[in-house]
Amino acid sequence: MSRSFAFAPRLLKAPAAAHYLGISESKLLTTGIPRRVSEGNKLFDIRDLDAWADELPYEGAANCRANSTNSAEVDSLFGVGAPN
Repeated sequence: MSRSFAFAPRLLKAPAAAHYLGISESKLLTTGIPRRVSEGNKLFDIRDLDAWADELPYEGAANCRANSTNSAEVDSLFGVGAPN
């Protein structure tokens, strides 16, 4: 009898990791994302995959004000941070 679980595994083999990121397996292997080794299996940690994806730039991000590194300006827009 096979069991079905409602959560994703934390460690993924290359084909599943590539599918998770929406890239080819050959592209995945060129990203430099580290792999963990368990009993000879080389597995990708889903946290490392998420971190890699989070670091990708958004299309047109260079021209986007929301991507500004001026945190004081953003804080003032939301009324948080140190008073001016």
